[in-house]
Amino acid sequence: MASPSPSSHHLSLLAKPSPPPPPQPLGLRFRFPPNRTAAPSISRPAGSRFKCSASQTGFFNRLGRLIKEKAKSDVEKIFSGFSKTRENLAVIDELLLYWNLADTDRVLDELEEALLVADFGPRITVRIVDRLREDILAGKLKSGAEIKDTLKKSVLELLTTKGSKTELQLGFRKPAVVMIVGVNGGGKTTSLGKLANRLKREGAKVLLAAGDTFRAAASDQLEIWAERTGCEIVLAEGEKPKASSVLSRAVKRGKEQGFDVVLCDTSGRLHTNYSLMEELVACKKAVAKVVPGAPNEILLVLDGTTGLNMLPQAREFNDVVGVTGYILTKLDGSARGGCVVSVVDELGIPVKFVGVGEGVEDLQPFDAEAFVDAIFA
Repeated sequence: MASPSPSSHHLSLLAKPSPPPPPQPLGLRFRFPPNRTAAPSISRPAGSRFKCSASQTGFFNRLGRLIKEKAKSDVEKIFSGFSKTRENLAVIDELLLYWNLADTDRVLDELEEALLVADFGPRITVRIVDRLREDILAGKLKSGAEIKDTLKKSVLELLTTKGSKTELQLGFRKPAVVMIVGVNGGGKTTSLGKLANRLKREGAKVLLAAGDTFRAAASDQLEIWAERTGCEIVLAEGEKPKASSVLSRAVKRGKEQGFDVVLCDTSGRLHTNYSLMEELVACKKAVAKVVPGAPNEILLVLDGTTGLNMLPQAREFNDVVGVTGYILTKLDGSARGGCVVSVVDELGIPVKFVGVGEGVEDLQPFDAEAFVDAIFA
């Protein structure tokens, strides 16, 4: 199924006879519901509800920029999170330390092996090594330091050319809707909770939607995240609730009560299960009926420890619902960080966030330059 065009996420605004109301202060405090079935009504000053206006564009642009800038200030987390991949690739420094032209073939063969072990994938590895060989034979690279510098530039070029839009694209209309999808055990609910924490800290009013109606403990887990982050939550009601109805109720509430962002959890499913994959289509249609153009982002959570095995998942989910970005988790426990490059190169879909630890702050906005520096330090 084709990804929705970017234009569908934007609102063409008609000129109004009077200027839009001034932007309202963000970061208000809200009480967490005392029980699972009913959320307390929220009292706000008159006129505090957000209206659809051009100022919302500025809010979402500013929100994306703040998150991106935060990534640059947290480079140490990225650096430490990719320590195992960096240790695997340290052999490259040894190979290039005493490099000379006569050893070119041997050195490049061993460099190729190191990239493959780190799960850069055959296609990318051959492309990088062939470029290095051409530049060496043409006399453009005359030292090990120059070879390594060109290696890093090649990897960075792959990431920035095909996956440049790493900021959240939240459109012009409130609430922005973000769906989190993926297979079982990839870390969807945890990633959603950490993303809610990050958005909340940047001043957004966030509503969580417990759309994982299959896993018994999913709602409990998301409730804990709602309590930790100070966000409100919409839970499933009745027996055998449909995920699409839960998400629809959540987005309606987000629209009526002036939420900035609605984060929608979904049930984990194998990418080979056609009927369950089709349920995601129903969820997508349900939220679009409430807010035209929604969801603004469909983020696919991929387990970094699976390495290149994540590529079939990415292809299937993208074909069905149109993935707009990746969240790569558990990379701190893997030496296969090259899969970050492979998954971007495969479909041209950007990595939005990477999980580099267990802490609530360890879901980091992806920064391609920091990533390259971290694995080739």
